[in-house]
Amino acid sequence: MPSFNSSGNLAVAVALLFAGALYFYFSSITVSDPMSDLLHNVETRWTEYPVDELEAVLDKAAMGNNKTVIIAMVNKAYVEEVEGGRTMLDLFLESFWEGEGTRPLLDHLMLVAADQTSYDRCLFRRLHCYKMDTDGVDLEGEKVYMSKDFIEMMWRRTHLLLDVLSRGYNLTFTDTDVMWLRSPFPRLSYNESLDMQISVDSIGLVGGHLINTGFYHVRSNNKTISLFQKWYDMRLKSTGMKEQDVLKSLLDSGFFNQLGLNVGFLNTTEFSGFCQDSHDMGVVTTVHANCCRHILAKISDLTLVLRDWKRYKASHVNSNWSPHVECGRSWSDAHYIPKL
Repeated sequence: MPSFNSSGNLAVAVALLFAGALYFYFSSITVSDPMSDLLHNVETRWTEYPVDELEAVLDKAAMGNNKTVIIAMVNKAYVEEVEGGRTMLDLFLESFWEGEGTRPLLDHLMLVAADQTSYDRCLFRRLHCYKMDTDGVDLEGEKVYMSKDFIEMMWRRTHLLLDVLSRGYNLTFTDTDVMWLRSPFPRLSYNESLDMQISVDSIGLVGGHLINTGFYHVRSNNKTISLFQKWYDMRLKSTGMKEQDVLKSLLDSGFFNQLGLNVGFLNTTEFSGFCQDSHDMGVVTTVHANCCRHILAKISDLTLVLRDWKRYKASHVNSNWSPHVECGRSWSDAHYIPKL
């Protein structure tokens, strides 16, 4: 039999004891899985800080790290077909498809639905959808300009946007009757001294800017949150006034200056509308069917806008927009019946 000296036997024994200790130590603990740890931490965070539906949709739609979301609002009247088989939502989304550099922006669009029909249509389109709580108020049918229901819907929209800003999200609000022909973001000032940039119906007016709340960009900060809170609170003292007129009165009264809030006004050459057409298709960014009373007229004239835009893209020859005939007639159309 082979023989071992005492020092060799001692070394072997120590080695065996050490190996055994290591075996029992590692067998008694659970090996950490980095992915499991990550999922556990995420679940814990969600448990401790519940995320409501609005926050979940905003988080999905937000752009990169700057937390900017494009927001539009629809109801049943804007998603159901009118004469000719088109809907306002159809035209709005088509403009993103036909525009220059606008298709990727749909990933950052949150569509706010005022009723179940428009919410279902939004989901069918696979967009980022949020159903606004209307507290039992019927916002389903067409709300003709300056009607009581129209004014109510505008105030509920303002309250929702206040909520978005309060959550730390920057927002670009757009009506669905705004055609996005180019990405507006390279044309919006990145100067952080501007807290709000808003469209106007026309430029060169005496007595200030005729602002239009159908398109504006707002940075989330204490100044803009205070503005939107004051704006919304003013509804109680502004019976019969639409929110746009109330915001204009706050601007004219110097309230923006009191807050130290800096506002920029978007020129109609780039941010065009039916009130004042842009004469340069080479720089036009958006076209708004403002100065128009009802949906049927808007759809008719915006269809021509997209036709004119497609012709420009094919030729790159600047030309005049088609006349907004139906929108002009909408103001004298006493027999118009709103969509239900």
